Amino acid sequence: MAWNIRIEGLIPLPLLEQQRHPSDIWEQEKVVFNSKESYLIEAPSGRGKTSLLSIIYGLRKDFRGSVFLNGESLEGLRSKAWSHIRKEELSFIFQGLELFDEITALENILLKNNITRHKTEAEIRVLADELGIGEFLHKNTGILSFGQKQRVAIIRALCQPFKFLLADECFSHMDRENSINAHRVILRECREKEAGLLLTSLNSMENIRTDHTMII
Repeated sequence: MAWNIRIEGLIPLPLLEQQRHPSDIWEQEKVVFNSKESYLIEAPSGRGKTSLLSIIYGLRKDFRGSVFLNGESLEGLRSKAWSHIRKEELSFIFQGLELFDEITALENILLKNNITRHKTEAEIRVLADELGIGEFLHKNTGILSFGQKQRVAIIRALCQPFKFLLADECFSHMDRENSINAHRVILRECREKEAGLLLTSLNSMENIRTDHTMII
């Protein structure tokens, strides 16, 4: 049975004060995201793409409506429950990446993997080679380009179990070839886990294929 994320009548409170555009998500009676499927959430800046992922991940509480993770409401969840969700059910590629510039790319990845023990270092190196950053693993993250850092953040997010991967504009600073390649690796990892993908983007991504495209 597919694991799912369900939202009902959802809208971030700050958007209530703004002129709103037609949306496939905000204030809809019910929207369901199913695992094993991939979704592209598309919109210009300011329409709430990051807010949607942050609400699902429990980082924002300023919203109206309801969110359910596999039938369980987010309302009233305690820190212990969130710890389990973020360790076993949801992984997040943050738009701001949340990397430490003063340590190496590999050390950034291992900060998570040493906790989860989800991948071997050899598997991490294979992923890095696939994404074209194998030669940069031992360089301080601060000297890498933003596109290279995005690929480090992608690998780190893949170093845990998850039912859904939340990816916030994670290809924004990559060229076409690297974007297509990174998307291929992400989809493969999601399929192996029978997990879903929620991917946000500022623009239509002609070279990136997902099962569903939604306008926010």
